[in-house]
Amino acid sequence: MFDFLKQFLLNPRKIGAIAPSGKALAKKMIQPIHFEKAKCIVEYGPGTGSFTDGLVTNKVKETKLVLIEQNKEFCSELKKKYGSKENIYIVHGNAADVCKYLKKMEIKRVDCVISGLPFTSLPKKESESILEATKKVIGKKGIFITFQYSMVKRKFFEQFFDIRRNLRVMNNLPPAHVLVMKNKRQALN
Repeated sequence: MFDFLKQFLLNPRKIGAIAPSGKALAKKMIQPIHFEKAKCIVEYGPGTGSFTDGLVTNKVKETKLVLIEQNKEFCSELKKKYGSKENIYIVHGNAADVCKYLKKMEIKRVDCVISGLPFTSLPKKESESILEATKKVIGKKGIFITFQYSMVKRKFFEQFFDIRRNLRVMNNLPPAHVLVMKNKRQALN
């Protein structure tokens, strides 16, 4: 917890919260994933692993889990925690470069991208780059899951995706919205 607060204080626009996400939010974030069918799951900004723990516990052995973390300290912690586990790949880098990372790993299809990134505080250009890359990797069938503390970015997300579900998490501090999205149909024709 202290390390998380320290990293927030060093770079609040990139971390976005003073504490890791709570258990109720973590549970709701992974709820829409069809673990038994997923061949590849990508997580943006796993931080200290609030959502990652649920992904690792629920994924089938063969499912590839790619964790992309920009913060060096968090990346180091993730490697200690998950680095020896089978089919878990930890990348120190930017989520906007997801296509490059997946190509290197020879992963052609992603079933789900789950994001803990603070889109409300990220620069607009960076957010746009990340969402454009996400559109490419999830294709016609994949889903994109992220959370927001307010719906101020709803129209921004709707420029890229169709929001299929908005799952409320009232027992999180602060309460949150879990957005489950798919690519816009007309964008894929």
